[in-house]
Amino acid sequence: MNVNDALRFIAGLFVLASVALAYFVSSYWLWLTVFVAVNLMQSAFSKWCPMMSFLRMAGVKD
Repeated sequence: MNVNDALRFIAGLFVLASVALAYFVSSYWLWLTVFVAVNLMQSAFSKWCPMMSFLRMAGVKD
């Protein structure tokens, strides 16, 4: 698994988790989905995502 694959997996995991938390706990958890979406959109323009930095530090290959 490379950095891009791991990033997509983590983003999907966060979206699924926030939807589940919104359903079972509070609808305010949908703000986590908004945050993930905005972060993905800004990374499309800037070609930089904070999670990619963390993944590289964790040893995930490019």
